[in-house]
Amino acid sequence: MDKQILSKAIKALSEGKLIVYPTDTLYALGADIFNKDAVRKVYSIKKRKFNDPLPVAVANIDEMEKIALINEKARILARNFLPGKLTLVLKKRPNIPDVITAGLDNIAIRIPDNQIALELLSEFGPITATSANIHGKKTPGIIKKIIMQFKKADISVFIDNGNLEEKASTIVDVSSTHLSILREGDITKKQILEAIKHG
Repeated sequence: MDKQILSKAIKALSEGKLIVYPTDTLYALGADIFNKDAVRKVYSIKKRKFNDPLPVAVANIDEMEKIALINEKARILARNFLPGKLTLVLKKRPNIPDVITAGLDNIAIRIPDNQIALELLSEFGPITATSANIHGKKTPGIIKKIIMQFKKADISVFIDNGNLEEKASTIVDVSSTHLSILREGDITKKQILEAIKHG
């Protein structure tokens, strides 16, 4: 990844600005999850309701551990499928602002299997991972079309990684003893259950 673009993106995030960055599924809208004003901006420019929690991206399991409580089932799934197209819903730690989780006790986290995203997350820390679109509209696969959906002043840095239109991540709620698959994406229910079964 271009070091200049990486520096620009990190500076923007540090200043409470928004960026668009690539993941292994779609382009995502990134903001510092600990900056409440920046997170509110994400809701605002996406026209997303504040009662709809935002997913978060982290670089690795250690980073995940800092913002969520990881149980044995979550560890098994993380070991088998992360980095990758899996979002885990976990109990959040008290340091997480309520605006991210819409006041809920749970937080949705993923580790995208994309080198640019991982580099950015390693350097900066956890950022929002909601799709780069107006809520309810299709997420464009190319930066040029994403730019057209937003006002110029809304987003400070766009990190271009070509055309991205992969299947969405699978979302699994492992916040309690009962595992629940909220959305089946690239990773199937069968694969999830097999991984848990074999530990």
